[in-house]
Amino acid sequence: MKEDKTPKPPEGFMEGPDASPSRAGHEEDPTSLMPGTDGHVADAWDSTSNQPPFAPQTETVRQTVVKTKAKKFPVFLSGLIGIAVGALLLFALAMSGALQLDGSDVGSSGSSSSSGSSGSQTIKINPEDNSLAEAVAAKALPSVVSVSVQQNMSKAGMGSGVVIDKDGDIVTNYHVIENASAIVVQLSGESYEAEIIGTDKSSDLAVIKMKKVDSSKLTPIDIGDSTSLAVGQWVMAIGSPFGNEQSVSTGIVSSLYRSTALPSASGTSIYANMIQTDAAINPGNSGGALVNSKGELIGINSIIESTSGSSSGVGFAIPSKYAIDIAKQIIAGKTPAHPYIGLTVSSVNALSARQFNLSASEGALVNSVSEGSPAAEAGIKENDIITRMNDKPVTSADNLIISLREHSVGDTVTLTLKRGGDEKKVDVKLGSDESVSNQQESSKEDATKGNGSGNSMSQDQFLQYLQNLLGNNGGQNGAKRN
Repeated sequence: MKEDKTPKPPEGFMEGPDASPSRAGHEEDPTSLMPGTDGHVADAWDSTSNQPPFAPQTETVRQTVVKTKAKKFPVFLSGLIGIAVGALLLFALAMSGALQLDGSDVGSSGSSSSSGSSGSQTIKINPEDNSLAEAVAAKALPSVVSVSVQQNMSKAGMGSGVVIDKDGDIVTNYHVIENASAIVVQLSGESYEAEIIGTDKSSDLAVIKMKKVDSSKLTPIDIGDSTSLAVGQWVMAIGSPFGNEQSVSTGIVSSLYRSTALPSASGTSIYANMIQTDAAINPGNSGGALVNSKGELIGINSIIESTSGSSSGVGFAIPSKYAIDIAKQIIAGKTPAHPYIGLTVSSVNALSARQFNLSASEGALVNSVSEGSPAAEAGIKENDIITRMNDKPVTSADNLIISLREHSVGDTVTLTLKRGGDEKKVDVKLGSDESVSNQQESSKEDATKGNGSGNSMSQDQFLQYLQNLLGNNGGQNGAKRN
């Protein structure tokens, strides 16, 4: 059966009474801020076509599910087989010393684990003990708020946010507060107006600040070390799924260092080194906290991988180290800095390689090199094809951009290039895209003086530039902001 590759609209769009798309899934009361939305209040579709934006679909690996018929036994025979198997299992476990019924540690009697020994790892598990989740929730819940937004008289939305200091600063996702005309934060049953302090669109992060709040009512969250996480580690997601405030779900770290890019109406957001978790994350969880077993913030819940629009056990969080670093820059009044190389590139695939007789069948083709940029100083030229960054293959233009975002300003990366029939390696010291913003301000001053230099990009132009770089094949298949 042929796979349906029809692009699906983002989570939260449903036909309302007027048959127009709505981020909230239904039209909100224009006079109030109501929960129940997916946390995105942007002008979420092209007004000329009345079509919602969506993450472009990429090729996916077909999964074949093989169904086998279970053999059916008579009821009494099934019972006998079950009793026999159960007895054998109990006997085997008892003989091995691995089964104890008194609630003590699982493991061999009298044994202890030491370095270099062959003893099995001892794990204490009590499935009826909910004290960990209760303790973590009690500690972290007061630091997570609901964020209600009003864009205009007909659109409202809800997301989540995390209190990070006693001044009332809250970190959340940019798409939660995008184009908001009014923001209200709910904390401990009370409502507070909030204002936007600053945003970083390309990272999908923002900082908002509560107005007229007593600092004694604020509980800043403890920040954990997101760089020391391990797959299998226990986590809790906290937020307002579907507008249900102060909700928690638990799970584990499913994987680390997941990266993707999601184009939207306002530009492309690059998500690098994300934490993947199976803790339930749904629309409205955006901007909320992912915490560890100590109740410490390790991530900002941001997107989900889903074909249904709700949790499928595959959620992603921006690591706390990165999110808090961006938040601190915003609070300090700085423009968040990201790695900058100074290239425009397009994707190379097998088809384009044959059509244009290129020297590589995949990679990032250099279309232009900015004068004085790190790429120019490293000797990269137009028509070079970048095939590797350090030890990682570069398979496309968006793959190159995502790989760059996984590094920091000032890092040196080694790029492998194909130039004609030759292969060479160059070292590039990454600069800062803050210079783009500085050029923007300089350009504005020049424009007021009448020289109209136009030799820079605004932040929106830079985001559009990123989107052009990523083309129509960027974005993780099925990924949605929640």
